[in-house]
Amino acid sequence: MRIAYIGQKGIPVKTGGVERYVEEVSTRMAKNGHEVFVYARNNYTEKKIQEYDGVKIIHLPSIPTKNLDAISHTFLATIHALFQNYDIIHYHSIGPTSLSVIPKLFKRKTPLIATFQCQDYFHKKWGRFAQAYLRFSERLTCVVPDETIAVTKQIQTYAKEKYQKDLIYIPNGAEIKFNYNAEVLGEWNLQKNNYILSVSRLVRHKGIHYLIEAFNDLCEKNLNQGKKLVIVGGGAFTDDYVQYLKALAGKNKEIVFTGTVSGEKLEQFFSHCFLFVQPSESEGMSLALLEAMGYGKAILVSDILENVNVLKGSGFVFENKNKDDLKNKLEEILNNPEKAELAGLESQKIARDFYDWDKIVDQIEALYLDSLSEKNKEK
Repeated sequence: MRIAYIGQKGIPVKTGGVERYVEEVSTRMAKNGHEVFVYARNNYTEKKIQEYDGVKIIHLPSIPTKNLDAISHTFLATIHALFQNYDIIHYHSIGPTSLSVIPKLFKRKTPLIATFQCQDYFHKKWGRFAQAYLRFSERLTCVVPDETIAVTKQIQTYAKEKYQKDLIYIPNGAEIKFNYNAEVLGEWNLQKNNYILSVSRLVRHKGIHYLIEAFNDLCEKNLNQGKKLVIVGGGAFTDDYVQYLKALAGKNKEIVFTGTVSGEKLEQFFSHCFLFVQPSESEGMSLALLEAMGYGKAILVSDILENVNVLKGSGFVFENKNKDDLKNKLEEILNNPEKAELAGLESQKIARDFYDWDKIVDQIEALYLDSLSEKNKEK
């Protein structure tokens, strides 16, 4: 099959759960013998990268503003795709998938697949107009493509109740791995198993401010057990929030902001942390959380269903938006390293049993083949 992926920023991944998803899926599809194309934004993927791990990269420009970056690039990618002989066109995220109406009209014989990752309009970086458009896009994501993948049971149930549409539940995945190299720790004056890690875009709904406040409280009372807090990630048109977080951290030298990190350095941060924390107010199905589980790390998350259901009882939870409860749970885990180690091993087992990327891609590939077969019957 000739398969095109539209809606992501590009690959290889630097930041972004959607980009991680597309990289994991597209490269495995290429290894399975398919001809795979990923549309990439010029402000994300270097133009010199024409192919990555068997996947062909198609570079197109975008209007690099918060509201127009994704939709402008998706429009150009969609128009380009109309003139290609793709067997499958797969859109990602509800905003970009709104433009799947174009190939639906002009490429009716080509199966359209979409992945509904999360309800993006809950993200606090968006203004009212953008939120309204994303809600409209959500409806199109559920009703326009031939098949839409829901990465969580919550999204699947929501779509059934709101739009009377049966989405296909296929979760995101995780890899079981460990990087014994620890050079990046020296760059940031860190020691193995002696820091708490959070990895996300620095946007308000990710709840990093709760984590900083809770950790500050621990440090003021000398309850952090000598451990540091490492925050990996950069803003996403959210410079004001990034500055707010750094002001919140103040002069606490135990808090480290690394900015955006990817590739082997990010692997090292995951591999050698004591605890991974995800304090998000809302999520889809977090790939950073799944990655931490794959590394066998103890996990502490806010108690939203999208986090708790992924863990399947294997980690620790605190009450969403409750800084004091987060502080208490951090203190408890820091005081019980043996319990943390056992929780990490259990999380890794859950990742292996339920979120194996190879098995997940097999399900997506089967969905492609079924959709293509249905289209062929219509000819």
